Amino acid sequence: MPFDAAPAANDATTLDAFLASVERRGFRMAELALGHREDALDAVQEAMIRLVSYRDRPPAEWTPLFWSILRRQVTDRHRRNAVRRRVLSVLGRPGEERDDPLEMLPDPNEDPARRHADAAAWSALGKALRALPRRQREAYLLRELQGLDTAATAAAMGCSEGSVKTHLSRAMAALRIQLEDWR
Repeated sequence: MPFDAAPAANDATTLDAFLASVERRGFRMAELALGHREDALDAVQEAMIRLVSYRDRPPAEWTPLFWSILRRQVTDRHRRNAVRRRVLSVLGRPGEERDDPLEMLPDPNEDPARRHADAAAWSALGKALRALPRRQREAYLLRELQGLDTAATAAAMGCSEGSVKTHLSRAMAALRIQLEDWR
C-alpha cells in the first residue's frame, strides 16, 4: 500500500502548486470583473474549493476547469449583487461600503503619485470591463489578462474558438474607445 499512497500525496502537492500559481491571477480577474475586493476573494476561494473535487482529472485539464469555475462564480456573484441592490433599494437601506483603515495608510516604500496613477488606471480598466457584455468581458479576462490560449479559453467559456475570437475582438474595440484617455 505505501506505493499507492505516494502518488496521492504527489497529486495533492501538484494540485496545491497549481492553485498557488493561479490564486493571484484569479483574484485580479475576479476583482476587475466584480469591482469589490471581498467578493473577489470569496469567488476565488470558492472556485479553488470546487476544483479540488476534480483532483483526479489530469493536470492538463485543471487550467480550463479552474477558469470555467471562476467564471461561473463571478457570474453568480453579479446576479446576487444585483438582487441585493434591488432588495435594499426597495427597503430603503442603502448599502454601506467601508474602506479598510489599514489600506488607507500610505506605503513608505512607494511613490504616492505613481500609486495613485496605477490605482486610477486599474479602476478605469475595471469600470470599462464591467461595462462590457458578459461574454466579451470573459473572453478579454481569460485571453489577455490570464494569457490562456484560444482553445483553453473556449473550453473555459464553453464555446467555440471562433466565438472566443469574435468576443475578444469586440471587447478590444470597445475598450480602445472607453480607455482612450489612458493611452
